[in-house]
Amino acid sequence: MFSRRFFKQAVAAAVLTGLSALGSTAAWAAPKKDFKVCWTIYAGWMPWDYAKSSGIMDKWAKKYDIKVDVVQLNDYVESINQYTAGAFDGCTMTNMDALTIPAAGGVDSTALIIGDFSNGNDGIVMKGENKKLADLKGQKINLVEMSVSHYLLARALESAKLSEKDVKVVNTSDADLVAAFKTKGVNTVVTWNPLLAEVAATPKTSKLFNSSQIPGEIIDLMVVNTKTLADNPNLGKALTGAWFEVMSIMSADTAQGKDARSKMAAASGTDLKGFEAQLAATKMFYAPKDAHAFAISKELPATMTKVSQFSFKHGLLGEGAKSAEAIGIQFAGGQTGNPKNVKLRFDPMYLKMAADGQIK
Repeated sequence: MFSRRFFKQAVAAAVLTGLSALGSTAAWAAPKKDFKVCWTIYAGWMPWDYAKSSGIMDKWAKKYDIKVDVVQLNDYVESINQYTAGAFDGCTMTNMDALTIPAAGGVDSTALIIGDFSNGNDGIVMKGENKKLADLKGQKINLVEMSVSHYLLARALESAKLSEKDVKVVNTSDADLVAAFKTKGVNTVVTWNPLLAEVAATPKTSKLFNSSQIPGEIIDLMVVNTKTLADNPNLGKALTGAWFEVMSIMSADTAQGKDARSKMAAASGTDLKGFEAQLAATKMFYAPKDAHAFAISKELPATMTKVSQFSFKHGLLGEGAKSAEAIGIQFAGGQTGNPKNVKLRFDPMYLKMAADGQIK
């Protein structure tokens, strides 16, 4: 239910659905009034639920004379597949999934809103006290293969001058990880909250590494179809305006802020204490100026280069990809990858507008 994080099964489907998505793009060319975006449960995306239930999304849509239906889906991978196939105009996803599913499937997509990055929500836990990363050598490691957990492991190994050749990855469903860790045959797991907190609470265990040690690399986004956004800038304004109104409310130390966080907690299946613990390990960009600063930073292209390299190494950029630069990625200050195949864009325009008070 909390899984925003795995996509291996989706890659082949994305490639197959990419052509149908491209075909449907032509139908989106003309300005329109009705839009649909989808999201799945995760701490950093619960604001979309509140935006809908509170009427904030409807208010902003009405301001720009459009309608925006915010739809919750239960399956994260399926939500991105449906977006890729053209069923939705926008979808919540991580930076890696934006690259390896819609972009790899041929659907030109824009990261409209950079909502947060994991800042401790993902980690590696090993049985035994006082264990170090070096102790991973020769170990079997259970995780959701080809996920951001897999990426986190690769970055952790790199920091310890190890590689994936030094360990054996055991693909394990997120639904089974906690139970697996309780068995004698499983010694080390890589996972995300709230599963991470549960396994880390096991007596005599060590947390070896977490996402706060690679800040800004596991990013949570609202991604929209680039053509749709270009033809319908009011969609970008309405989504951005609604998002940052919710950010302002939920970050406030007020009764209204507490009520908003409580509602998000309940909608995600936890209580306020549990939800705030997840938020504490999530670097939320509550202010548009902070999201904009991150979007135009030099670190973002460097991060996406690492993500591209990992994705290519693991065959996630499509069968025709001949290098990690197969897919072009556009940033505020330039681009990386193939300039003739730009399929993912980090466009800071709407974040800048929000930061300058032009969306209000």
